[in-house]
Amino acid sequence: MEGFSPQQASIISSNIIKTIQDNKQYLSDLDGKVGDGDHGINMNKGATLCAAILEKNPGDLAHSFSMLSKTFMGSIGGAMGPLYGMFFQGMAKACKDKETVNPIVFEEMLKSGEAAIRSISEAKVGDKTMMDTLIPAITAYSAAVGAGKGFIESLEGMRGAAVMGRDSTKDLVAKVGRSSRLGDRSKGVLDAGAVSLCLILESMADSIKALVQKGSYEQTNI
Repeated sequence: MEGFSPQQASIISSNIIKTIQDNKQYLSDLDGKVGDGDHGINMNKGATLCAAILEKNPGDLAHSFSMLSKTFMGSIGGAMGPLYGMFFQGMAKACKDKETVNPIVFEEMLKSGEAAIRSISEAKVGDKTMMDTLIPAITAYSAAVGAGKGFIESLEGMRGAAVMGRDSTKDLVAKVGRSSRLGDRSKGVLDAGAVSLCLILESMADSIKALVQKGSYEQTNI
């Protein structure tokens, strides 16, 4: 079964951090249309602090996701810090001590991340939150894996569903969070949390694809 070693997967967290840093202004601009305008700033703060920690204390995939969890929980104000903190914490727990991350293990990681978010949030699809990206993405990924599709093809299914979920938030009325106070005025703008999570899932998909392809190449040249 296709997969990669979590011991060699620090590129996943590194690329997530870079993706957040590169999109700091975009995320804050989106958030500024219906909220405080600090989503990108806060996400960048957590990501940059984590980068500094991992530079001094690198480790495997579970370690790097645990560090992302701790920095997001400890450095980001508002609701997004705990939400992303729980997401990465759940993913870290699901891959801890695994020798290989294959399609099934990654599915467990995604579902563990979702469950961790649900432990502190009642948001669901249609509420104009990060869950509008996450739940369809997991559903699509699980369906692809269940149908016997390969790791990369399943990741592409996840990516497509994440993008569609993200885009769906533009026409939704916010039902939770600060933007819910705007009522119908929250329509017409993408939810910043849905966008940032989509960026993170896309980054993970790209990183894992590269790791899987590298592993396949190395195996054929043994």
